[in-house]
Amino acid sequence: MLESREITKKFGRKTAVDHVTLRLEPGKIYAMLGPNGSGKTTWMKMAAGLVKPTSGEMLYKGEPIGVESRREIAYMSTEPYFYSWMTAKDVGKYYEDFFEDFSMERYQQLLQSMELTEDLKTKVLSSGMMAKLKIAVTMARKAKVILLDEPLNGIDLMARDQIMRAVVESAAPDVALMLSSHLVDELERVVDSAIFMKESHLIEVSDVEKLRIRQGKSIVDRYREIYGNGGEQVC
Repeated sequence: MLESREITKKFGRKTAVDHVTLRLEPGKIYAMLGPNGSGKTTWMKMAAGLVKPTSGEMLYKGEPIGVESRREIAYMSTEPYFYSWMTAKDVGKYYEDFFEDFSMERYQQLLQSMELTEDLKTKVLSSGMMAKLKIAVTMARKAKVILLDEPLNGIDLMARDQIMRAVVESAAPDVALMLSSHLVDELERVVDSAIFMKESHLIEVSDVEKLRIRQGKSIVDRYREIYGNGGEQVC
């Protein structure tokens, strides 16, 4: 479905992603894991068509990423991207104008499930409320690929539960879902595959169930083996 072939991205002398070959399949939930600076965000931005690779290919259904593919790929960035004057209702209308696959009904359902109201102004939202709003508006699209960059950052336990519930509800046989995070323990119960990135390289892709059954390891265990404790937060 979505595939990178030997994809590389350099920013000046810094290599953010280095010859990464990776394929996402429909019907699966992926966790892209690794410390900050490992290449997760850059790979996702290339997949969303927001950043052009230095070399290699990023393909969707066998074709290069472009205008057509972006209509079926939903990406949530880590940065806030709403105007300060907007309410949650304005955010929904903004997305409805830009994306043909946006469902206002689904958006309103997600807002309600996350305990947000349409009259909330984005400029006064806490980091946790902003995270939930970004999740709601992104996942209200009927996209075939959904990329969520650090959706759990800076939010409390209850908000995490609401977000993970929304992720599971959006899973479908024809949809590929990816979440990047270093909060590994939160993803263990919902993901099918774990993608480990380190220093711009793809280290391995692990089937979570096979890892558990054949090696008796969780993805937290595997994370610690690959990166060591090194101050990284894993739960």
